[in-house]
Amino acid sequence: MTNTQTAPDGRAEAPARRVTGLRTFFISGLGTALEFYDFIIYGFAASLVFPQLFFPTEDRLVGTLVAFAAFGVGFIARPLGGIVVGHFGDRIGRKSMLVLTLLLMGISTFLIGCLPTYDSVGVLAPVLLIALRLVQGFAAGGEWGGASLFGIENAPESRRGLWGSFTSMGIGLGSVFGTIVFLIIAAIPGLSLEDGAWRIAFWLGGLLVVIGLIARTRMPDEKVDKQAAPRVPLVAAIRRHPKQMLLAIGVAFGYNTVAYVGTIFAMTYTLNRGWDDNETLVFQLVGSVGFVTAAPLMGLLSDRIGRKKVVIGGSIIYGLFFFAFLGTVDSGILLLAIVGNILMSVFMAMPQGVIPAFLGEQFSKESRYSSISATYQIGAALGGGTAAPVATALFIAFNEGSLGVGLYSGAACVLLALCAWGLRETFRTPTAQLGEH
Repeated sequence: MTNTQTAPDGRAEAPARRVTGLRTFFISGLGTALEFYDFIIYGFAASLVFPQLFFPTEDRLVGTLVAFAAFGVGFIARPLGGIVVGHFGDRIGRKSMLVLTLLLMGISTFLIGCLPTYDSVGVLAPVLLIALRLVQGFAAGGEWGGASLFGIENAPESRRGLWGSFTSMGIGLGSVFGTIVFLIIAAIPGLSLEDGAWRIAFWLGGLLVVIGLIARTRMPDEKVDKQAAPRVPLVAAIRRHPKQMLLAIGVAFGYNTVAYVGTIFAMTYTLNRGWDDNETLVFQLVGSVGFVTAAPLMGLLSDRIGRKKVVIGGSIIYGLFFFAFLGTVDSGILLLAIVGNILMSVFMAMPQGVIPAFLGEQFSKESRYSSISATYQIGAALGGGTAAPVATALFIAFNEGSLGVGLYSGAACVLLALCAWGLRETFRTPTAQLGEH
């Protein structure tokens, strides 16, 4: 897609530099991958080592519950990050905000790798960890919406679903990177996660952000019409799109609940069923690869048959399959558990691959960054921030049985499907007309 700018005297200027799909992927998808690598490795550490190092208790499962609660603290800051970064993204442009969020995530992740443990400084250790989790949450809150919109707004008309899915691919790639790093660390003789090797993953995450910064500082500079932009874009969005705002929050709540139960809590469930750390990480790895592969295919499918069909269909299929997935883990058969993890991740990618385009297309451009960031991150905080602790509590309450967790995940899928059903179908709407009444 080539844009031609018009000079003040009416003469056509040279065409703007073309934004290709590959370039968009590096800016949107790879940048998000590096950022969510930082976010996901905390989740891994919360399952594998943080209960002993930062939240020591006599009962490992209780320690895991507390570590997951600290994981959820990061979600408290995500709506604030979405609102603040989204505001300035609408007012001054996407580029500077995407650079800022990447910097914040990289610095906070590197510093987590430098933290002393509970044995060294006592209660100060978890306090510092939680403070840095808040910074991570703020950065992640502003990241997702801007990265999604860069793909959608630069895509050809018939490929917004596909280009929007680059952000979803980035989330999956971040999980792949994080899992591989933990597997390598665990495989090196003489290294132990509990004895400090976990720090390597966080230090590496801080350094890898430099790659994303190089891509984002070379983004094309978009021009923002400050005269046309609302003074407070979020307020303007609430006035213009109140129904869409509420339903988008419901979509984000449902999906994030499903996603974090199926990833972060699933690690605890797998460990509880007798699988060791390496096997659990392998399950995460193959699942993440399945997710990365499926997400763009689902985005492309939504360009053909519509966003709502893929999101709603994926929600129903995932909700039904989740019980079978838990059964594959319970079976104790390695191959069956691997297949279960792959299928679960593919079905999880059905809604997630489409959600960036589906939600972004609901809102008008002048307040789109604020709208998609605020709604998605509020839903993420309410759903994703509570998913792992609630699932763990249900697991304990049901005497370490799977029924409570399965019903919880199924209810989230129903909510996701109903809210998606209430939103507009937008896959055939021209980009310039998105958000119009």
